[in-house]
Amino acid sequence: MRAVRLHGPLDLRPSEDPFPGPPANGEALVKIEAVGVCGSDLHMYETGGIGGRTVDHPFRLGHEFAGTVIAAGANACTEDGISLKPNQRVAVEPAVPCGQCENCREGNPNLCPHHQFFGVPPDDGALCEQLLVPARNCFVLPDTVSPEAGALLEPLGVALHAVDLAKLRPGNSVAIFGAGPIGLLILSVARMAGAFPLYVFDPIPERRAKALELGATAAWDVAPTDNTTLQPLLVATAGRGVDVVVEAADAGRSIDLSFTAVRPGGRAVLVGIPPHGESQFNHANPRRKGLTVRFSRRMKHTYPRAIALYAHPMMKGAIDGLVTHRFPLSETARAFDLVHHYRDGVLKAMIGLA
Repeated sequence: MRAVRLHGPLDLRPSEDPFPGPPANGEALVKIEAVGVCGSDLHMYETGGIGGRTVDHPFRLGHEFAGTVIAAGANACTEDGISLKPNQRVAVEPAVPCGQCENCREGNPNLCPHHQFFGVPPDDGALCEQLLVPARNCFVLPDTVSPEAGALLEPLGVALHAVDLAKLRPGNSVAIFGAGPIGLLILSVARMAGAFPLYVFDPIPERRAKALELGATAAWDVAPTDNTTLQPLLVATAGRGVDVVVEAADAGRSIDLSFTAVRPGGRAVLVGIPPHGESQFNHANPRRKGLTVRFSRRMKHTYPRAIALYAHPMMKGAIDGLVTHRFPLSETARAFDLVHHYRDGVLKAMIGLA
């Protein structure tokens, strides 16, 4: 079958992979129809690894994906008890927890130390025509949800989990650092949760414009120095800072900027993944402010909520307007190169296999 594999940094090549065998007990064979290019995919494309996982053999990326069930094995049921059948359209949760460890039993499968994850070494992802997946990871899509929107339920889930960790209340002021797809979805979810005002920082003009379109109160550039970057926010909040800050970039000094932007006693949620596995920040600032700092690990139990939210016109518009560029599987390398260089106003690139 047609596939694309990463051979090393900046080295994506077409591949002819064997078709998967028939689904085993509890499995489904899915025809892949849409795969989103994610920031963590980009980390692996640029550096050859992420979070201590290294691409040491030709490897398939792709963890934001949706498609159609080709075949279902015995006992192929979703986690909410739906028996999978051919021709059902599904989104697939890429994380496969063990289900037995302490974290899984406590309801935190995103923290499972024994999990597998489609598209993170050593587990091949969805940049291929067909993929065997656990049925419990499948979520049947309504007819109103396109394959592209189904693939975007994964980053929407990341945004939902980040906002959950932030414990937002209506009227909380929020600053978001990073207006890539995750940051923009966090903005949309925070807005639906009643947060106001909503401030966004990003160095790319097209992303700031999109943030304003999605309801940001203001969207500012990241200036050469911290003082000049944060001056508009400090003016807008009379020096107080915001109640909640979400860091969705981990681009150099963005964590320090986040801790400076939030008020004493406020909350900070760190979502961004550092490109080389390390972050640095001034310890005194968050300590003296007594900040509550949460690290966000992917998502948990978000797909049903994400599917329900897509029915809301505001969220549907946010998701449908996120994809700016579309490529066939044969042009995957061109899609990644575009995102790598932030060319042509790209927000989200989608690989289509339908």
